[in-house]
Amino acid sequence: MNKVFLIGNLTRDPELRETPSGVSMCRFAIAVQRPYSSQEGERQVDFFECTAWRGLGETIARYTKKGKKVAVSGSIQIRNYEDNQGAKRTAVDIIAQDVEFLSPKDSGDSFDEIDEAPRQSAPKRKPVLQAMDDDSDIPF
Repeated sequence: MNKVFLIGNLTRDPELRETPSGVSMCRFAIAVQRPYSSQEGERQVDFFECTAWRGLGETIARYTKKGKKVAVSGSIQIRNYEDNQGAKRTAVDIIAQDVEFLSPKDSGDSFDEIDEAPRQSAPKRKPVLQAMDDDSDIPF
């Protein structure tokens, strides 16, 4: 089983992008404090790169920003790549499956202020209801 749960603060504003096929993805990083201090009394911090896909990624990009506390559950993905100098590198990513916003809403914050470029969505259609002429099929 590959499952991870993290609670931390965003280290930068989320970056929303689209793949060439049009799928939304959001990259963000969180800082997570370790539950213990070093010998000098300092709290150690780990940094995790996270990726959220489709609607979850769009929601994160729209409603969070640097410094906000989030809970992330997902899976760990390890990838190998070659840097510009030709050295082989390994990166550890968290693929977010669920993200919960934990920071309280600031009195000055509103979701509209965070979303600098609101997206145009298609108008929602109301469902069409059909009238029933005969009530004899109702079981009560």
